[in-house]
Amino acid sequence: MQPSLVGLHIEGAEGGAWASAPFGALRLWDNGTAWSQIELAKGEFKWDNLDGVVETAESRGLTDILYVMGTTPDWAAANPKKLNPSDYPQPGAAEAPANISDWSEWVTAVVTRYKGRITSYQIWNEANLANFFNGTPAQMAELTKVAYDIIKAIDPEAQVVSASPSTRLVKSFDRFFPEYLQELAALGWPVDVIAIHTYPDATGDPSIRAALILKAQDLLKASGAPTLPLWDTELNYGLAGPGDLPRQEITGARAAGFVVRTFIDDLRLGIDRSYWYIWTLKPYPLLGVQAYSGSDGEQGFFAVNDWVTGATFGGCTEADNTVVCDFSRDGTTWKVAWAQTGEVTYTTPENSQLVCDPLAVCKEAPPASPVVLTEVPVRIYLQ
Repeated sequence: MQPSLVGLHIEGAEGGAWASAPFGALRLWDNGTAWSQIELAKGEFKWDNLDGVVETAESRGLTDILYVMGTTPDWAAANPKKLNPSDYPQPGAAEAPANISDWSEWVTAVVTRYKGRITSYQIWNEANLANFFNGTPAQMAELTKVAYDIIKAIDPEAQVVSASPSTRLVKSFDRFFPEYLQELAALGWPVDVIAIHTYPDATGDPSIRAALILKAQDLLKASGAPTLPLWDTELNYGLAGPGDLPRQEITGARAAGFVVRTFIDDLRLGIDRSYWYIWTLKPYPLLGVQAYSGSDGEQGFFAVNDWVTGATFGGCTEADNTVVCDFSRDGTTWKVAWAQTGEVTYTTPENSQLVCDPLAVCKEAPPASPVVLTEVPVRIYLQ
């Protein structure tokens, strides 16, 4: 597995902050780098934050950067006299641009400035949600096509990533994503990558996330989409909602295990990379799994790096509520196993010797002995 399978968002990267856990790709969102936060008036750009985060990444040796190109500045909004205060990150940001030329000039400016430094450009964030985009799927497809043509003309090596729908809000996903795909098809599929966001509901776990992935893949197949990489450009667990569902606090081996299962599920379900939201300097109250230095979530990233990154993936088998995946590296083989839900008794292989959880708590596992699997994955070391 390539390190780029594991992506992150990093709070404060524009000012030099960086994650203590290993990862291979960076998505720029909530770093003060959106269009509405840079082009403060037509043709007047405040590049400080975007320059800062790109320079931080480069100084750390990371060159795989995904930049989100929306949101709309108030001066460019389609309805400048009726700016919605709930738009994110500021009133008017969810509007479609009144003039496509403003969008064209913005795309040209940012790609020209960062040619060869930003490696991929995402058109918009969660475009099926009204506080991020209140235009139509056809308008978003037009923005995608215009950006694609400009990006490829200026920086042909850069990848163009579709707008990302949130999958957990079923009605808005069903309203937006199939039509957006139809409009992209009519324009000749002007993207290199399809993106989705797979936050499950507040009580959801990786198994629920997997169901969201499969639904999106079914829609892609039904749309006649070409074979393109599928990226999950933002996810976590325990996020409050929909409705009145309160945020869930996910800690301990369960938090680390959700991180591990996320990236192994990506391998077995055909997600080419995922960007975890978000690495922070201290606990972030919005999310269920925290990722900061010393957190249980951090240990999940170290486990992914040890168990998965750089290893050969031999596939997974799923039977009787159990998932077992095979890995090897430098002549050493191991399995990662978990119960999809609840508990399952699993008989270890004939050559097993040790079982460890994502927090590096280990116990002996004699050959052909029963172990109880839970939703927390374990690594089974083989002789």
